Amino acid sequence: MVIGIPRALLYYNFFPWWKVFLETLGNEVVVSSKTNKAILDAGVKNSVDEACLPVKVMFGHILDLKDKGVDYIFIPRIVSVEKNRYLCAKFLGLPDLVKAMLDDIPPIIELEINHYKGERAFDREIMRFGRIFTRNIRQIKEAREKADRVQGEYERLLKEMTANDALRILFGAHVSPEKKQYGMKIGLIGHSYDIYDEYINMSIIEKLNDMDCQVITADMLTEKQIAQGASHIKKDMFWTYGRQLLGSGLYFLDEQNVDGVILVTAFGCGPDSLIKEIIEREYKRRNTLPLLCLTIDEQSGEAGLQTRLEAFVDLLRLKEAVGR
Repeated sequence: MVIGIPRALLYYNFFPWWKVFLETLGNEVVVSSKTNKAILDAGVKNSVDEACLPVKVMFGHILDLKDKGVDYIFIPRIVSVEKNRYLCAKFLGLPDLVKAMLDDIPPIIELEINHYKGERAFDREIMRFGRIFTRNIRQIKEAREKADRVQGEYERLLKEMTANDALRILFGAHVSPEKKQYGMKIGLIGHSYDIYDEYINMSIIEKLNDMDCQVITADMLTEKQIAQGASHIKKDMFWTYGRQLLGSGLYFLDEQNVDGVILVTAFGCGPDSLIKEIIEREYKRRNTLPLLCLTIDEQSGEAGLQTRLEAFVDLLRLKEAVGR
């Protein structure tokens, strides 16, 4: 069968696992087109007004897959990706929201990703999901082992490069991008779907590279480094990716190993608004590292972003020159 995977939300985190598992069990995987104006407009038109930008984009990608003629659309129900922590509620109820809001789309198949229940429960869920395609238990186990290996390789690549480059190496060119020496380092923090979707963030990574700035993302940090930054907050952050944003932002502030930090958040995201406030306050309190906060929405303009990035990089260069 032909299964469509939307190029949105946690696609940038788990696509290699999803693709390899499904293909190993004999399915053809079709990915939605890269985000464009038509996809964004369709998502805005067909989702609820209260939804954040990434969810609206997700709706647009689902409608794009409908036009590609897939048999099913894969929408995981992601509750928890690590023990004792959760994801934003939009991931928990996404399959239900899609079914309620979108008519005349291909049937949805879902995999519940919930590590909070424990590994045995997740093992059983993978077997249940695999039985949709085959009754051969050994084949399901082999598909999972292969998917785990490829996902591990992907996560290793993320320590060295951006998600889009890593995906190209795994499933495209198989050639590592040319390593270039940059004049400055900038920490870029934000959810994967905000910093890697080149349409909604208006190619922010490419723009920074063109300004002679190397980009360091939260994915390039170790769990120990994230934990170091997050430890500044007395209460444990129970959102997995919120903790990653917070921990990476405060780690950069601790170590001063970048010239500046850019925080990208999506308009309408409740957890992001809280995390942004905490990071901003701590940066203002210490006043040792420049911080630029960017909020993206469906009305964001490229000219305004370009101006703000250029001004921020000019500030960093001036700061460096004065410090010599």
